[in-house]
Amino acid sequence: MKMQRLCVSVLTALAVMLTLLILPPADANPIQLTYSIFFPATHAQCQAGVEWAREVEKRSNGQVQITVFPGGTLTKDNQCYDGVVKGISDIGMSVFAYTRGRFPVMEAADLPLGYPNGLTATRAVNAFYEKFRPEELSDVKVLYLHAHGPGLLHTRTPVSSLEELKNMKIRSTGLSAKVVEALGAVPVAMPQGATYESLQKGVVEGTFGPIEVLKGWRQAEVIKATTDCYNVGYTTAMFVVMNPQKWAQLPPDVQEVMAAVSREWVDVHGRSWDSSDAMGREFTLSLGNSIIPLSEAESARWSQAVAPIIQEYMTSADQKGLKGSQSVAELKRLIVEFKGQP
Repeated sequence: MKMQRLCVSVLTALAVMLTLLILPPADANPIQLTYSIFFPATHAQCQAGVEWAREVEKRSNGQVQITVFPGGTLTKDNQCYDGVVKGISDIGMSVFAYTRGRFPVMEAADLPLGYPNGLTATRAVNAFYEKFRPEELSDVKVLYLHAHGPGLLHTRTPVSSLEELKNMKIRSTGLSAKVVEALGAVPVAMPQGATYESLQKGVVEGTFGPIEVLKGWRQAEVIKATTDCYNVGYTTAMFVVMNPQKWAQLPPDVQEVMAAVSREWVDVHGRSWDSSDAMGREFTLSLGNSIIPLSEAESARWSQAVAPIIQEYMTSADQKGLKGSQSVAELKRLIVEFKGQP
């Protein structure tokens, strides 16, 4: 009897060893994915993207391995979306506005609707996408979106009125270029990566963007003042998308992991934007730069100046069958809904 039990034990051990030799662990040959991020590696939003990738790897028990290419090293900012569609990268993060006119429905999110902070903006643009599911994004798998806090005016010389802003050359992208024009300045299209040098050399006299750019892109070193124009605060919606064929090839459990982590990372990015805004404000003040509040009367003038942009978008989108009025109404509702939520 003892000999029989010994033989059974030996045979069981051999069977286990053979199974391990024949069937390697699930993560022996992980799925390799590439992720192109336009932000530089040191930027908080790039770091949030890297953390997302590491969390996906962790929760998939090593079934997925994601190689991140920051700073546009794999695909440049305005080529990132098409790079995902064409399979140059499997995943990409960049800005809708960098390919102006390509995403007419999502353009509504960038209007100067008075976004109070990045968390509200990020939650709003995700809820907006989920409601409308625009056809313009049908060639990718949308993982999640995010959006910065209110875009403010940062200049080489202080600006506290529309008269002081008139004819100044201001860096802007997408619909923020229309904001600049409506306020009487001259918009100059330019991605964030080129802004520092352009401000330094005087190619532009200012830039519109969230206050986080003053530290995240170190632009506080080449400006002197920020105009606190929250009443015309716009945002810039950004995407994290995946090649749909690559997504379809993933095992269902990996898809579930990526979807779950992406839902969680909406707030990760939103809170990160707000943290970066706070650091940008602190950084620019530490360099002796000023932050100029607008008077109530001047704020009303700025709001009145940009109002036609919102109306123009609604009219144009409605004429094209893109539900412009409905989109703006929904975004305004979402801003109120999410504003003040923890």
